[in-house]
Amino acid sequence: MNPIRKEDIKQEVFDLYDDYAHNRIDRRDFVQRLSTYAVGGLTVASLMGFLMPDYRGGIQIKADDPRLKSDYVTYTSPKGGGTIKALLSTPVDTKKKLGGIVVVHENRGLNPHIEDVARRAALAGFISIAPDALTPLGGYPGNDDAGREMQSKRDRNEMLEDFIAAYDYLKNHKDCNGKVGVVGFCFGGWIANMMAVRLPNLSASVPFYGGQPAAEDVPKIKAPLLLHYGALDTRVNEGWPAYEAALKANNKEYMAYVYPNANHGFHNDTTPRYDKAAAELAWKRTIDFFTAKLA
Repeated sequence: MNPIRKEDIKQEVFDLYDDYAHNRIDRRDFVQRLSTYAVGGLTVASLMGFLMPDYRGGIQIKADDPRLKSDYVTYTSPKGGGTIKALLSTPVDTKKKLGGIVVVHENRGLNPHIEDVARRAALAGFISIAPDALTPLGGYPGNDDAGREMQSKRDRNEMLEDFIAAYDYLKNHKDCNGKVGVVGFCFGGWIANMMAVRLPNLSASVPFYGGQPAAEDVPKIKAPLLLHYGALDTRVNEGWPAYEAALKANNKEYMAYVYPNANHGFHNDTTPRYDKAAAELAWKRTIDFFTAKLA
């Protein structure tokens, strides 16, 4: 059988996967609905295999990359989940203190893709920390389905406290210059928005397709924002007009980009929702933004 091509898959299939990935439908319902699109030589099994993340083939920066020092650390989250495990990554050839970046995972814990993104951030010249909000439940379990189920058992505001504690850990790290930003994806995008609300000294916030804070919280934002959205991500994008209106009304510093024909999760290069052009442009903009704000 010829491999499935992204351009041969209807948008409804990606929307269906989005519903499944965000716990709006269970696995049985997902498989049943997916069967509608198993036509013309496609099977449900082949569609499932196509849609699921490929962590072996999609890693850009390996864990043992000699240009980086990457180790797991633990820190205390007094108001959140207690002791949290995180991946801390630093370039090995630096001779000065660096800006810090908190990298916030999606709704499934610290999987290999987000660890890879954290290493990319470090390789760009920053000290990065990527916490695992599933630590109190045993940590990322090795697959995203189980990770989503585990994360749904935690209160998202408690998880927010875990990432705020990571900000404090990084800000006070001996290799950090005291300027710390945050980048987050999906659930992590909501965290990035809310850290901007909660932390008056946050130096920069970059939410990728993240849920927006309430309009009444926008006046609390002090950090400059760089926001990325996929044009096909209608669910998340519904909240953007009101958020932008509140940002403008309160004279907040922000830049926002909507990437044409891009789905929710377009930056994740381990799934077929990945849009190479949009992802690379968004990441370049992100690194340029952090370079300007965290120096």
